Amino acid sequence: MSTWSDHLAVFDLETTGIDVESCRIVSATVAVLDASGTAIERIDWLVDPGVEIPAGATNVHGITTEYAVQHGRVATEAVAEIVAALRAHLADGLPIVAYNAPYDLTLLNREAVRYGIAPLVSPSPVVDPLVIDKAVDKYRKGKRTLEVTSAFYGVSLDEAHDAGADAIAAGRVAQAIHRAHRVALPTTLDEMHALQVTWYRQQAESFQEYMRRGRDPEFLADTAWPQR
Repeated sequence: MSTWSDHLAVFDLETTGIDVESCRIVSATVAVLDASGTAIERIDWLVDPGVEIPAGATNVHGITTEYAVQHGRVATEAVAEIVAALRAHLADGLPIVAYNAPYDLTLLNREAVRYGIAPLVSPSPVVDPLVIDKAVDKYRKGKRTLEVTSAFYGVSLDEAHDAGADAIAAGRVAQAIHRAHRVALPTTLDEMHALQVTWYRQQAESFQEYMRRGRDPEFLADTAWPQR
């Protein structure tokens, strides 16, 4: 019996930092996975971000400013192609899998706006394994990074913080979660998307409450998913 997780588009960015409003794309992957988790289509981009790549970011993904300038694509062209690839997969009815989707999709949105490219508007359906995992296995101890969650679900991730490796691992984790929790999850992508909007808001509100109790009485969590 076929399910929504049999055919997925997967997406990941490596960037110059963590602030979605100001950071730039350094590398990206958009791929399509079949039911076995095999990538049957894949496009990778190396991008000259037009700004210095901080040492902290290079330490994460291994890409230096010099390397990006020498080998990377012009940012305007690369961003236009990434947006077009995702738009085409959504038009074909494929869900976009992104681990911690509000980061990648919001940063891509800001890059598109920065370069005068029509951005994805309210992209849907999106599948965010981080949000789903937190909802179906709420009380599991420990971190929920892609590396840790991949290991928990038996998905191998050899080159963490490589956009291609991370994108494909995220898709395989989504498939593994769906297999493990099929009874608890909706059968349609529209329902799956809507449920994650609710789950993410609840998770953000819970984190806000936690932060206000302890460290920061004024803390405000962003509750928007999959794009701020």
